[in-house]
Amino acid sequence: MRDFRLIRDYSLQELGRRSHVSASQLCRIERGDRYPSEPILAAVARALGVNISVLRGQPYVQALQRDQIDALLTPISAAFDDWDLLPDDAPPPRSLHSLEADIEALVSLRVAAEFMEIAARLPGLVSEIAITTQLQPAGHRHERAHALQAEASRTAAIVAYRLGYMDLARLALSRMAVAAPHSGDPRQVAIERYERAQMAADSSRLSRGVTLMRHALRDLDDDGDRVTRAVRGTLQLRAAVLSARDGDDTASDEWLAQATELSTETGETRDYALSFGPLNVRLHQIATAGDRDDHAKALEHARTVRLPEGYAPTRAAHYWIDRARAEAWTAQQSAALTSLHAARAASPQLTRYHHSVHATVATLLRARQRAEEPLRQFAEWCGI
Repeated sequence: MRDFRLIRDYSLQELGRRSHVSASQLCRIERGDRYPSEPILAAVARALGVNISVLRGQPYVQALQRDQIDALLTPISAAFDDWDLLPDDAPPPRSLHSLEADIEALVSLRVAAEFMEIAARLPGLVSEIAITTQLQPAGHRHERAHALQAEASRTAAIVAYRLGYMDLARLALSRMAVAAPHSGDPRQVAIERYERAQMAADSSRLSRGVTLMRHALRDLDDDGDRVTRAVRGTLQLRAAVLSARDGDDTASDEWLAQATELSTETGETRDYALSFGPLNVRLHQIATAGDRDDHAKALEHARTVRLPEGYAPTRAAHYWIDRARAEAWTAQQSAALTSLHAARAASPQLTRYHHSVHATVATLLRARQRAEEPLRQFAEWCGI
């Protein structure tokens, strides 16, 4: 933040005026005495004219290079660049059934946050599905091919976002936006908007993300189907989180209330690799409370949660990450480190590259004059 403030030639007072954050608070953030809440981070990013991910230091290049993930992302970008060009020497694509099995396996890897495995498989699969889509005549097979293309694009966007490569994430989502309307599945269109809202949030356009959710809910009719209702509930939860980060607590509570009511009707669901139900609503209550800097309330919610056996690894990791943040900010350092280790056990790669993990570890390091060995080892593991 300080680097970009100096580049813009803003004093602390000027940045405070532009972001509506006190200069004294900005000074404490720059010195590392405190970490900014999500609303403050968004306000400062807007004032400086940069994406939130830039202020977080993403992508974590050194860690990505050490894991050799950065080299795997370039072929994915190239595959999306060339997806409308049929290569002269391309072999005939496999059957739709085979490609669907591959996408199903890829989604399972995505739920487990196995980024390296996904990055290795994606380029060839993106290219093969692109060829398949162009060869299908109009009709059901054409829709199946586009559904595959939408899901492959979504997978690439999620992986790129998690690793902090926002340009690739946006490119992949633009491909999903083209494919989803041709899939014959209005839920895929809604899910593309759901993922795009996250990109809007990174650009500090939180209200734009909420608007995307409103439009998606308007266009995805409630047909009474349990899966459709679960997707609608997921959209409401995203709107709740974005509203909380935008400082609109009233709207956030309203979205959460709607999702809570809907979750009692649907029960626990896992369609489209989206977890929705009473448990996921509670997890979002933890996240929104933390985003509001109400860490005591977040911890109160977290202590009521019991994750079921076999729960989605990424969702389990998010729970432990949000719990660790709440524990760190309520001066429960040992408990926070225990929660971080639980997140690592649930989903190592998601935890290693999650911005909130980096922020929480930095908070724990600042809280002690000399960090103990377990904390220093964890900090080194996640690249701090």
